[in-house]
Amino acid sequence: MKNNYLLLVFFSILFSACGGDSEFSPKPKGYFRIDLPEKKYKTYDKDCPFTFEYPVYAQIVKDPDKSAEPCWLNFEFPRFGATLHMSYKELHNDAMNYIKTSWDMVQKHIPKASAMNNEEILEKKEKIYGLVFNIEGNAASPLQFYLTDSLHHFMRAALYFNAVPNRDSIQPVYDFIRADIMHMVKTLRWKDGQAAVPEVKINGH
Repeated sequence: MKNNYLLLVFFSILFSACGGDSEFSPKPKGYFRIDLPEKKYKTYDKDCPFTFEYPVYAQIVKDPDKSAEPCWLNFEFPRFGATLHMSYKELHNDAMNYIKTSWDMVQKHIPKASAMNNEEILEKKEKIYGLVFNIEGNAASPLQFYLTDSLHHFMRAALYFNAVPNRDSIQPVYDFIRADIMHMVKTLRWKDGQAAVPEVKINGH
């Protein structure tokens, strides 16, 4: 009888201890659910020498920097705390200089990146050539691109989030905005319609 009582006490303590440990088990990391809006686009067609479609939930404002040129634009996504900074330059036989600068700007994010892959843009009919840089990891700018016709136009853009980089937490929002940016890239058109005869190397080499 005494042995049975001791066994009962032993198992009671054992189960009690197990239950106590479970109460203090670390919970898996989670993030707030984000409701994403319906994708709708409208056309940007102002005084700049290009046009494209952009999302209705983005606000376009001119770059406030004192050195900014007229067609330097910021696409703000206030709902997501993100901004796409876009600049435009008219070319004067200097396309390769701007391409090199674009690569230099991307290289600054390599130390914080876990990987990087490039997506080539080649629309010969529309005279649009370029690269989209997909920067993985906790880099400050997860996506950048440049587009050019190689003779007259050069556009560069970089996406930034107004928060400490954490790819896991922003991944759903990043994927959502990236789709919008790629839509902008694919709908870009130069207004003058001038043909770009020579194609520049778009891989920076």
